[in-house]
Amino acid sequence: MRSPSSRGSADPAMSLLTALRLNMTNIADPAARHAGRYQAALAMAEYADTHGFTAVSAEEHHLAATGWLPSPLILAAAVAGRTRTVRISINALIVPLYDPIRLAEDIAVLDNITRGRFSFVAGMGYRPEEYLAAGKDWSRRGALLDDGLSTLLKAWGDEPFEYRGALINVTPKPHTRPHPIVFVGGMTVAAARRAARFGLPFSPPMPMPELAARYERELRERGKTGFVYHPENGSTVTLLHPDPDEAWSRYGRFIMNETAEYSSWKRAGVPRPNEAAAATMTELRGLNNVEIVTPEQLVGQIRGGRREIVMNPLIGGLPIDEGWASLHLLADKVLPRV
Repeated sequence: MRSPSSRGSADPAMSLLTALRLNMTNIADPAARHAGRYQAALAMAEYADTHGFTAVSAEEHHLAATGWLPSPLILAAAVAGRTRTVRISINALIVPLYDPIRLAEDIAVLDNITRGRFSFVAGMGYRPEEYLAAGKDWSRRGALLDDGLSTLLKAWGDEPFEYRGALINVTPKPHTRPHPIVFVGGMTVAAARRAARFGLPFSPPMPMPELAARYERELRERGKTGFVYHPENGSTVTLLHPDPDEAWSRYGRFIMNETAEYSSWKRAGVPRPNEAAAATMTELRGLNNVEIVTPEQLVGQIRGGRREIVMNPLIGGLPIDEGWASLHLLADKVLPRV
């Protein structure tokens, strides 16, 4: 899906990845209402499923002023109940914040509900306050992630295993064998080595060739196999509008809600994608974290080799009707032409 192909290729549409991102950010107001937006998210997921989207994705954060999704497994289960074929992905599941046995059970149930359509990227997180709220030790985050991954893989196996001095057998077992699809995320050598050590695919948030090479070398040394997956355009989100300048004047403050909060979480020594902050709308547009293009412009990009589109139609409190308009343009004006 990441290999560009020309307009003359036999199946350009077959290689196009289209993802609906539902991170559920809203305006940064503790009194903001969210129920209508969650209902819209489920309707959008169903729409994406019936219009041939590849995936519905989310990611996990806690204590966010914008209400950034704190319970991705619950949303994933709700999406599963409204869809039939689309893949469901949590692109950042903060594994150290969970009890690993309960997490193994929840994911096994979700994998059975979806019959293998679910996958997740195991992440460590980068905010000490999230660890504090969950009663976890921030200084042990690496060890907690290792323990979580090890426990998950054992729990999904067919045999009982020793856990904290007792022999246990977690049930039900997942639908996917030998286990649900798990990626290890991260932007560091430690993350690449962790993925190789567990024999799991590695998923940095953007192209990082040196880390990919390190991961592949570690795999060879350990006699294991795996692969690297990263988004084609990093974390860029696409919105559609007939007039991008007008759209920025109307949508910009909502986009800023999300990007400003994300920027406020920056922490020295903890690498993250899209670290640059924007103080003005002009600066925000220049970062390309979010792009607003016309359907014609997007069709041209796809015909020129672009292979991934991620749309977040509820970003930062964007009015629901506006989000639907962007989604309809993709389904009605772009996908039929590629």
